Amino acid sequence: MKVIIAAAGTAGHINPGLAIANKIKQEEKDSKIIFIGTTRGLENDLVPRAGYELKTIDAYGFSKKISIENFKKIYKTYKGFGQAKKIMQEFKPDIVIGTGGYICGATITAAHQMNIPTMIHESNSFPGIAVKMLAKKTSTILVSFEDAIPRIKKAKRIVYTGTPVKIKKVEYGINEKNKILKEMGLQEIKPIVLISGGSQGAQKINEAILEIIKNKQNKNYQMIWATGPKQFDIMKENLENSNININNIDGVKVMPYIYNMEETMNIADVMIGRAGAMTVTEISNLGKPSILVPLPNVSHNHQYYNAKVLEKVGAAKIILNEELTGEKLNKAIEEIVLEPSKMKKMGENALKVSTKDVEEKIYQEIKKILKKD
Repeated sequence: MKVIIAAAGTAGHINPGLAIANKIKQEEKDSKIIFIGTTRGLENDLVPRAGYELKTIDAYGFSKKISIENFKKIYKTYKGFGQAKKIMQEFKPDIVIGTGGYICGATITAAHQMNIPTMIHESNSFPGIAVKMLAKKTSTILVSFEDAIPRIKKAKRIVYTGTPVKIKKVEYGINEKNKILKEMGLQEIKPIVLISGGSQGAQKINEAILEIIKNKQNKNYQMIWATGPKQFDIMKENLENSNININNIDGVKVMPYIYNMEETMNIADVMIGRAGAMTVTEISNLGKPSILVPLPNVSHNHQYYNAKVLEKVGAAKIILNEELTGEKLNKAIEEIVLEPSKMKKMGENALKVSTKDVEEKIYQEIKKILKKD
């Protein structure tokens, strides 16, 4: 099988693409897979690191405003369409798979014009413009959330599969959990709240956590706080101005980035973070109660709709970015951790929207498309 995967920009687009590639390789070792991306996104690090070849083209997202800059982006993306076509002529793929984002526009359109079967995986509950525009051209659209299905019109075929993620549910014994907590300077006796605003951190969430720490409000729970690499020194300086040593806060472990995220998420009792599709999927698969602060100013407010998937089944509390304060966040945390039965129920509710065997479902859909052609 020869496959091109178009994935660009953020880890939320690239990691699902890598998971699909790994599954194909696992099932068909002789498969040849290349990625198409841009020169600007995380694909330039993540794709080669995973052992796959990356080809780059010009591709940009457009704004609705009329401007010289927007016309330049349209021109460059049209140029990218020709570049994608050339790559496909040389590689001769059996299928082209897009994992969301503006890169799909040029690649899926080029494949469609060349009569190459196509597939798109949409991670968000509220599909992006590119996916909606390509719906009629694409052989199959895979979605992470059932809520996305009625939001995609005129699609030939839509299948609910879920999002492929690396983090899996692990049941740790008491001794194993205590060992992990001890290494972080934490104890088993109080609930663990994990705060992570994604790989880059989330300033508004970080500011709320600063407020909680300065006011010593975390008496009923402990925190593992990933600030994001770019914000760690800012948080450190801010705490130092209040005579607080970031490396010696009672009941709080602070770090720029969490490398053992699977282990950390599994020992946590409550999750706090943004509402990217991968985060929401991981939370549901692990069965964790959560407090979600959707990132504002993203297309179609899609993080809010992602968060609603968990909120409507009673698994999450949503706090809007502009309404977030340390006081409000602490109150939301305590409403969960001080009621063990509620905390347990929210975790059980999260599992209701979890997805299993995602990679296998996607692989079977690829096989179906190729069998038809």
